[in-house]
Amino acid sequence: MIVCSCQCISDTDIHAAIDWMRAADPATIITPRRVYRALGKAPDCGGCMKLFLATMRGNHNLAVPLELRNLRGQVAAER
Repeated sequence: MIVCSCQCISDTDIHAAIDWMRAADPATIITPRRVYRALGKAPDCGGCMKLFLATMRGNHNLAVPLELRNLRGQVAAER
């Protein structure tokens, strides 16, 4: 299914980029911008962003790595 018609990005492309980024660096934070860059593209009109994000959220590799969770709470506790 085409998610971004401006850049011709499919749901398969998004999942492949997320899987590749997670395999390359398990501690990376994956954002839409990083997915676009991994695909060698850039967002254009932004009309696809809701569907783009929903597609990203459907990927099991999107979760924030355990060691990076709750960092904001740890920093506040240290102050």
